[in-house]
Amino acid sequence: MQASRRGLRGEARAAAVIAVAVILVSALGGVGWGLLAPTEQLFVVEPGRGAVLTGESVHQFDAVAMFLCFGAVIGVLSAVAAWRWRGARGPLLQIGLLVGSLLGAFVMARLGEQVAQWYHPRPHDPPVGQLVELPTEVGTWLVLLAQPLLASLLVLFFAALNSSEDLGAGTAVEDGSFDPAAAFGPYGAASYPAGTGPLPYGSYEPAREAGSGSLPETRPHR
Repeated sequence: MQASRRGLRGEARAAAVIAVAVILVSALGGVGWGLLAPTEQLFVVEPGRGAVLTGESVHQFDAVAMFLCFGAVIGVLSAVAAWRWRGARGPLLQIGLLVGSLLGAFVMARLGEQVAQWYHPRPHDPPVGQLVELPTEVGTWLVLLAQPLLASLLVLFFAALNSSEDLGAGTAVEDGSFDPAAAFGPYGAASYPAGTGPLPYGSYEPAREAGSGSLPETRPHR
Protein backbone atom coordinates (compact mmCIF):
# COMPACT_ATOMS: atom_id res chain seq x y z
CA MET A 1 0.00 0.00 0.00
CA GLN A 2 2.78 2.41 0.89
CA ALA A 3 4.63 1.53 -2.31
CA SER A 4 1.51 2.26 -4.38
CA ARG A 5 1.06 5.60 -2.62
CA ARG A 6 4.67 6.52 -3.28
CA GLY A 7 4.22 5.55 -6.91
CA LEU A 8 1.08 7.69 -7.16
CA ARG A 9 2.85 10.68 -5.63
CA GLY A 10 5.73 10.19 -8.04
CA GLU A 11 3.34 10.17 -11.01
CA ALA A 12 1.61 13.30 -9.70
CA ARG A 13 4.94 15.11 -9.39
CA ALA A 14 5.90 14.03 -12.89
CA ALA A 15 2.56 15.30 -14.25
CA ALA A 16 3.11 18.66 -12.52
CA VAL A 17 6.62 18.91 -13.98
CA ILE A 18 5.27 18.16 -17.45
CA ALA A 19 2.55 20.81 -17.11
CA VAL A 20 5.02 23.48 -15.98
CA ALA A 21 7.47 22.58 -18.75
CA VAL A 22 4.75 22.81 -21.41
CA ILE A 23 3.69 26.24 -20.10
CA LEU A 24 7.27 27.53 -20.22
CA VAL A 25 7.83 26.24 -23.76
CA SER A 26 4.52 27.77 -24.83
CA ALA A 27 5.61 31.11 -23.38
CA LEU A 28 8.75 30.97 -25.52
CA GLY A 29 6.57 30.15 -28.51
CA GLY A 30 4.42 33.18 -27.73
CA VAL A 31 7.49 35.42 -27.75
CA GLY A 32 8.54 34.01 -31.11
CA TRP A 33 5.07 34.46 -32.56
CA GLY A 34 4.87 38.05 -31.31
CA LEU A 35 8.15 38.88 -33.07
CA LEU A 36 7.33 37.09 -36.33
CA ALA A 37 3.62 37.84 -36.70
CA PRO A 38 2.93 40.19 -39.62
CA THR A 39 1.52 43.65 -39.01
CA GLU A 40 -1.38 45.42 -40.68
CA GLN A 41 -0.58 48.74 -42.36
CA LEU A 42 -3.01 51.62 -42.33
CA PHE A 43 -2.91 54.93 -44.21
CA VAL A 44 -3.94 57.88 -42.06
CA VAL A 45 -6.56 59.80 -44.03
CA GLU A 46 -7.57 62.16 -41.25
CA PRO A 47 -6.77 62.64 -37.57
CA GLY A 48 -7.80 59.53 -35.66
CA ARG A 49 -8.86 57.58 -38.76
CA GLY A 50 -7.00 55.31 -41.14
CA ALA A 51 -7.74 53.27 -44.26
CA VAL A 52 -6.51 49.71 -44.64
CA LEU A 53 -4.22 49.27 -47.63
CA THR A 54 -5.08 46.73 -50.28
CA GLY A 55 -4.09 43.21 -49.23
CA GLU A 56 -3.14 44.17 -45.69
CA SER A 57 -6.23 42.55 -44.18
CA VAL A 58 -4.86 39.18 -45.26
CA HIS A 59 -2.17 39.50 -42.60
CA GLN A 60 -4.78 38.89 -39.92
CA PHE A 61 -5.32 35.40 -41.35
CA ASP A 62 -1.56 34.92 -41.68
CA ALA A 63 -1.01 35.78 -38.01
CA VAL A 64 -3.71 33.33 -36.87
CA ALA A 65 -2.32 30.61 -39.14
CA MET A 66 1.16 31.16 -37.72
CA PHE A 67 -0.19 30.92 -34.17
CA LEU A 68 -1.95 27.69 -35.09
CA CYS A 69 1.30 26.24 -36.45
CA PHE A 70 3.23 27.30 -33.35
CA GLY A 71 0.65 25.62 -31.11
CA ALA A 72 0.55 22.45 -33.22
CA VAL A 73 4.34 22.06 -33.20
CA ILE A 74 4.55 22.64 -29.43
CA GLY A 75 1.70 20.19 -28.86
CA VAL A 76 3.36 17.43 -30.90
CA LEU A 77 6.82 17.96 -29.40
CA SER A 78 5.50 18.11 -25.83
CA ALA A 79 3.51 14.90 -26.30
CA VAL A 80 6.54 13.05 -27.70
CA ALA A 81 8.80 14.36 -24.92
CA ALA A 82 6.28 13.46 -22.19
CA TRP A 83 5.80 9.96 -23.59
CA ARG A 84 9.56 9.41 -23.54
CA TRP A 85 9.39 9.72 -19.73
CA ARG A 86 8.59 6.04 -19.13
CA GLY A 87 8.13 6.28 -15.37
CA ALA A 88 5.42 8.94 -15.77
CA ARG A 89 3.25 7.05 -18.24
CA GLY A 90 -0.32 6.73 -17.09
CA PRO A 91 -3.55 8.72 -16.64
CA LEU A 92 -1.82 11.47 -14.66
CA LEU A 93 0.57 12.11 -17.54
CA GLN A 94 -2.42 12.66 -19.82
CA ILE A 95 -4.01 15.04 -17.32
CA GLY A 96 -0.80 16.98 -16.74
CA LEU A 97 -0.15 17.31 -20.45
CA LEU A 98 -3.73 18.42 -21.15
CA VAL A 99 -3.77 21.03 -18.39
CA GLY A 100 -0.32 22.29 -19.32
CA SER A 101 -1.28 22.55 -22.99
CA LEU A 102 -4.49 24.47 -22.24
CA LEU A 103 -2.74 26.94 -19.95
CA GLY A 104 0.25 27.08 -22.29
CA ALA A 105 -1.89 28.01 -25.29
CA PHE A 106 -3.52 30.79 -23.28
CA VAL A 107 -0.14 32.09 -22.09
CA MET A 108 1.24 31.93 -25.63
CA ALA A 109 -1.65 34.02 -26.96
CA ARG A 110 -1.49 36.67 -24.22
CA LEU A 111 2.28 36.95 -24.19
CA GLY A 112 2.50 36.92 -27.97
CA GLU A 113 0.04 39.77 -28.34
CA GLN A 114 1.89 41.77 -25.67
CA VAL A 115 5.24 41.22 -27.39
CA ALA A 116 3.73 42.25 -30.73
CA GLN A 117 2.47 45.48 -29.15
CA TRP A 118 5.90 46.18 -27.67
CA TYR A 119 7.64 45.44 -30.95
CA HIS A 120 5.17 47.48 -33.02
CA PRO A 121 3.88 50.21 -30.68
CA ARG A 122 0.75 52.01 -31.73
CA PRO A 123 1.59 55.67 -32.55
CA HIS A 124 -0.27 58.37 -30.69
CA ASP A 125 -2.10 60.82 -32.98
CA PRO A 126 -0.12 60.15 -36.20
CA PRO A 127 -0.17 62.88 -38.87
CA VAL A 128 -2.30 62.63 -42.00
CA GLY A 129 -0.61 60.75 -44.84
CA GLN A 130 1.56 58.54 -42.62
CA LEU A 131 1.66 54.75 -42.83
CA VAL A 132 0.95 53.11 -39.49
CA GLU A 133 1.75 49.47 -38.61
CA LEU A 134 -0.68 47.88 -36.19
CA PRO A 135 0.15 44.58 -34.44
CA THR A 136 -2.14 41.70 -35.31
CA GLU A 137 -4.05 39.71 -32.70
CA VAL A 138 -5.12 36.13 -32.29
CA GLY A 139 -8.71 37.13 -33.01
CA THR A 140 -10.49 33.84 -32.33
CA TRP A 141 -9.85 31.78 -29.21
CA LEU A 142 -10.71 28.55 -31.04
CA VAL A 143 -7.10 28.30 -32.18
CA LEU A 144 -6.13 27.71 -28.54
CA LEU A 145 -7.64 24.22 -28.78
CA ALA A 146 -5.15 23.02 -31.39
CA GLN A 147 -2.24 22.51 -28.98
CA PRO A 148 -4.06 20.52 -26.23
CA LEU A 149 -6.05 18.56 -28.80
CA LEU A 150 -3.01 17.38 -30.74
CA ALA A 151 -1.03 16.63 -27.57
CA SER A 152 -3.84 14.54 -26.04
CA LEU A 153 -4.62 12.64 -29.24
CA LEU A 154 -0.95 11.83 -29.80
CA VAL A 155 -0.53 10.43 -26.28
CA LEU A 156 -3.68 8.33 -26.72
CA PHE A 157 -2.30 7.08 -30.03
CA PHE A 158 0.98 6.08 -28.39
CA ALA A 159 -0.91 4.31 -25.59
CA ALA A 160 -3.06 2.41 -28.10
CA LEU A 161 0.03 1.18 -29.97
CA ASN A 162 1.76 0.06 -26.77
CA SER A 163 1.05 -3.61 -25.99
CA SER A 164 2.51 -3.55 -22.47
CA GLU A 165 0.13 -3.73 -19.54
CA ASP A 166 1.83 -0.83 -17.74
CA LEU A 167 2.61 1.10 -20.98
CA GLY A 168 6.29 0.31 -20.50
CA ALA A 169 6.54 2.18 -17.19
CA GLY A 170 7.97 -0.87 -15.38
CA THR A 171 5.24 -1.04 -12.73
CA ALA A 172 3.60 -4.31 -13.78
CA VAL A 173 3.61 -7.25 -11.31
CA GLU A 174 5.99 -9.96 -12.45
CA ASP A 175 4.91 -13.61 -12.60
CA GLY A 176 5.38 -15.36 -9.27
CA SER A 177 5.91 -12.15 -7.32
CA PHE A 178 2.28 -11.72 -6.18
CA ASP A 179 1.88 -12.02 -2.39
CA PRO A 180 -1.75 -12.59 -1.32
CA ALA A 181 -0.96 -11.85 2.32
CA ALA A 182 0.48 -8.44 1.38
CA ALA A 183 -2.38 -7.72 -1.00
CA PHE A 184 -5.31 -8.81 1.19
CA GLY A 185 -3.94 -8.25 4.70
CA PRO A 186 -4.76 -10.59 7.58
CA TYR A 187 -7.46 -12.35 5.54
CA GLY A 188 -5.08 -13.43 2.79
CA ALA A 189 -3.86 -16.93 2.12
CA ALA A 190 -0.96 -16.52 4.54
CA SER A 191 -3.35 -16.22 7.50
CA TYR A 192 -4.49 -19.83 7.22
CA PRO A 193 -2.61 -22.60 9.10
CA ALA A 194 -0.06 -24.67 7.23
CA GLY A 195 -1.67 -27.28 5.01
CA THR A 196 -5.03 -25.50 4.94
CA GLY A 197 -6.52 -22.66 2.99
CA PRO A 198 -9.82 -21.13 1.96
CA LEU A 199 -12.42 -23.56 0.69
CA PRO A 200 -13.09 -23.48 -3.04
CA TYR A 201 -16.35 -21.94 -4.15
CA GLY A 202 -19.25 -24.38 -3.86
CA SER A 203 -17.65 -26.74 -1.30
CA TYR A 204 -19.15 -27.38 2.15
CA GLU A 205 -17.57 -28.37 5.42
CA PRO A 206 -20.01 -29.25 8.24
CA ALA A 207 -19.54 -27.53 11.55
CA ARG A 208 -18.04 -29.55 14.39
CA GLU A 209 -19.02 -29.39 18.03
CA ALA A 210 -16.48 -28.05 20.45
CA GLY A 211 -14.47 -30.86 22.02
CA SER A 212 -15.74 -33.50 19.60
CA GLY A 213 -14.13 -34.94 16.54
CA SER A 214 -17.37 -36.10 14.81
CA LEU A 215 -20.81 -34.80 14.05
CA PRO A 216 -23.66 -35.66 16.46
CA GLU A 217 -25.75 -38.55 15.27
CA THR A 218 -29.08 -37.00 16.28
CA ARG A 219 -30.30 -33.47 16.66
CA PRO A 220 -30.94 -32.57 20.32
CA HIS A 221 -34.64 -32.44 21.33
CA ARG A 222 -36.15 -29.27 22.69
